Amino acid sequence: MLFSAGAFSQDKKDSTYRVETVDGNEYIGKIISRDAEGISLQTATIGTINIKNANIKRISVISDVKIYEGRYWLDNPQSSKYFLAPNGYGLKKGEGYYQNVWIFFNQVTYGVTNYFSIGAGIVPLFLFAGAETPVWINPKVSIPVVKDKFNVGVGVLAGTVIGLDNSGFGVLYGTGTIGSRDRNMSIGLGWGYSDGGLSKTPTVTFAGMYRTGPRWYVITENYYIGISGDPLAIASIGGRYVSRRLGIDFGVFIPIQESISFVAGPWLGINVPFGRKK
Repeated sequence: MLFSAGAFSQDKKDSTYRVETVDGNEYIGKIISRDAEGISLQTATIGTINIKNANIKRISVISDVKIYEGRYWLDNPQSSKYFLAPNGYGLKKGEGYYQNVWIFFNQVTYGVTNYFSIGAGIVPLFLFAGAETPVWINPKVSIPVVKDKFNVGVGVLAGTVIGLDNSGFGVLYGTGTIGSRDRNMSIGLGWGYSDGGLSKTPTVTFAGMYRTGPRWYVITENYYIGISGDPLAIASIGGRYVSRRLGIDFGVFIPIQESISFVAGPWLGINVPFGRKK
């Protein structure tokens, strides 16, 4: 049994604990007693349970938990973005995540402070006979205008394609988010640039997420791209499953344009959180 050496002695009796058992289950609650045989854990959903020491794999104190409608909800570990588009919230200092979409899209993002994060990404096409490879960085500033109610995010995605000359590309963007980290909507504007030129017409983004329970979200992410003569809209709907160690995004993206017949593209990605909140 892997107890932290001073976990019980150093924390107050009202601390919340996560108890992982050897059979793969996880329980969250408050430890009301403990002895040489095991512990008694007061949970919000199934009452008080007794767990023997022999069945405990790990016990840890958690601070990022709240009670909603009588159930324990962990913090949203991927609250700063939707499928791909960012929102006004930022990562907290010391936490980060790795995102992978359909194997090829890879990005790591880290919270330098509570208000500034930076990401770096790659599509490793060099694995295929040394093909040209897109790489990018993505710094972002997040400003809590009204805490947990209205946030503004400003950032830039700046990239290049290794193996091509004059291949710089990127996006300057700003977004405003209304709502909490669990349930919100965002409206954003982005100006793409390439070959040293900035687009005259911004891309408009409307996105939102709605938490339906401890581990599930509904997500939508939509774009309007003002292409001259033939504007393009992209709509999406899907969901997210989260745990402390992994998030899974899934959904469909549907391009809407006069010259395009109906088609839907699937979305599948994973998000692996790391680091710790400070």
